[in-house]
Amino acid sequence: MDYILLVVGFVLLIKGADFFVDGSASVAKKLRVPTMIIGMTIVAMGTSAPECAVSIAASVKGSNTMAISNVIGSNIFNLMIVCGACALFAPLAVKVSTLKQEFPLSILAAILLVGMGYLGMSLNRVEGVILLVVFAAFLLWMVLAAMKARNNTEVEEIETLPGWKCLIYIIGGIIAIVIGGDLVVDSASNIAKAFGLSQTLIGLTVVAFGTSLPELVTSLVAAKKGETDMALGNVIGSNIFNILLVLGIAGAVSPMVFLNENLIDAIILIVVSILVWIFAWSKKKLNRIHGIIMILIYAAYVVYICMR
Repeated sequence: MDYILLVVGFVLLIKGADFFVDGSASVAKKLRVPTMIIGMTIVAMGTSAPECAVSIAASVKGSNTMAISNVIGSNIFNLMIVCGACALFAPLAVKVSTLKQEFPLSILAAILLVGMGYLGMSLNRVEGVILLVVFAAFLLWMVLAAMKARNNTEVEEIETLPGWKCLIYIIGGIIAIVIGGDLVVDSASNIAKAFGLSQTLIGLTVVAFGTSLPELVTSLVAAKKGETDMALGNVIGSNIFNILLVLGIAGAVSPMVFLNENLIDAIILIVVSILVWIFAWSKKKLNRIHGIIMILIYAAYVVYICMR
């Protein structure tokens, strides 16, 4: 039964992402807002829903290892596999403004997490609230950037979906993505447990992979449709959301203990983030060579966490 639910989950993720990208892209064009900003807000929030649900539920149940490892594992997966796979399909052009602002912010969020974890080997309620305050400031910045971009964008005659259809596509897409993500996580976790894998390993691999599937599918669909800004914005936005919002809420709800493994994985996240940032700066885009290198690095990381 778990195998059937796994297939159903994949189908819901793929079709949901397809509708979600079409609806979000149309909204961006109608409102004259850059798809990069839409990707970092609406799309990122929608595709981060599985991580949010899994980590908060894990925090409430006292499964701290699952909550923290899920977020860190998802962020590494987003960066190395989602961006890497998208770069294989189509070169991901990166704007200089993104390299100077949003990308560094995602790295700083990871550094903030490591700092909090190292100082007390925990994420308490106060630190959770601090993460949420930083997230609120980020969201306000995105809203102001969207308003500025809208004022500076000339009106163009672009063929878009009707407003009601955009709403149905976005809401329906999010629902399908969330349900699909839940089905994949639950069924994959059951299958993994049947093979005797530990909770930490499941959190870093199976659950992280499952909750990151919305980002993977949505970004691949966006890249295939030529919306490369949305694909990259989705990854960067999701990584920021996962640390600031997801762990912020989880920490505020129930204090979480940091393990040494969590700190090591968070440091690895910072290192690979800087590496991808350097790749993007080199040619102002992520090409197929970069994609292959990123996927190989992730494969090496998976081997490492399985062996330790």
